[in-house]
Amino acid sequence: MRLKHRDTVLYALGFSSLLFLAAALVLARRPLETKDEMLAASRRMKEAIKAVRDCRESKDIRIEPAKDINLTGLIGLETSLITTSLGNLEAKRTATNPNFAGLITLLLHQAGVRRGDTVAIGASSSFPALIIASLCAVQAMELRGLLICSLGASQWGANHPDFNWLDILACLNRSDLLSARPVALSLGGDGDVGKDISPEGRDLLLRLGRETGLAFLSEPDLEKNVRERLRIFERAAGDAGIEAFINIGGSYANMGTDSKILKVGPGLATFSEIPPPERRGVIFEMAARRIPVIHLLYVKGLCDRYGLPWDPSPLPEPGQGAVYEKKEVDPISFLILAGAYFLLIAIVLAIAARL
Repeated sequence: MRLKHRDTVLYALGFSSLLFLAAALVLARRPLETKDEMLAASRRMKEAIKAVRDCRESKDIRIEPAKDINLTGLIGLETSLITTSLGNLEAKRTATNPNFAGLITLLLHQAGVRRGDTVAIGASSSFPALIIASLCAVQAMELRGLLICSLGASQWGANHPDFNWLDILACLNRSDLLSARPVALSLGGDGDVGKDISPEGRDLLLRLGRETGLAFLSEPDLEKNVRERLRIFERAAGDAGIEAFINIGGSYANMGTDSKILKVGPGLATFSEIPPPERRGVIFEMAARRIPVIHLLYVKGLCDRYGLPWDPSPLPEPGQGAVYEKKEVDPISFLILAGAYFLLIAIVLAIAARL
């Protein structure tokens, strides 16, 4: 008879565990506290895209509707003097979704970044929309963003000689929507010195880059290049230090040359192993220093992981997408539920002990 009662107690214990799990999944979760900032970043990106489009049209530089199906002005050419490598047109178009700014805001929060912190951004101009998205997230969160970007770009990126990344930056700065002055530039491309860019294109970008007066990186040795980039970031950050690093695109200096980079997933990255310094790009160098890394390269993977549409037309409005529907654990509710659960377990065990 006692055995039967103990079985009943065990069933009750199992049922209570399931009940607690269900309650924790439902009751202890709340909407994202970051949603307002995510929306603010996305709305700013929508305005920034319009400013770029208007600026491009004012320069009488044609937007091809068959390629830039949402008429953003951020889709470049299939090939040009300043093109570095192959690029995926659908990925470049997908990145113009203003809700990428909301996603990056969420990722920065998940990385532990808070208002007033400094964030380093290493970018290839192959994804101008993702640079804009990152700058919008930085502004919405009231962060300080330090940008080092390359001027060469892959297909369909900021690779139009008459509307390159420096032209896009100038449009953004004139619009007063974003403060977007980099701390340094480079040619990008093979070896970060534009080995895969045409000689005419290299000369053009070198001239344009040096006219800005900004620091210009031209170091093919990976280890030296990474060291110089870290020095520039750290000097610009000052005593505040760097709280996160955003990588945009697949630049030589940021990615490095070790095959382990292929195992770094999209979004807030995790690292199981750090390669040696001679093969280590900025991504791994930041990880080695325990600085959170947000990796923005595999756009399809980002869409699948965070619920954003692939190659949408028309572009979604700010606030649309599963990324805004995510919920987070409410620690107070969870503690209350956990306390009630353990009290229930104690009562059940006390009853069982008397049987």
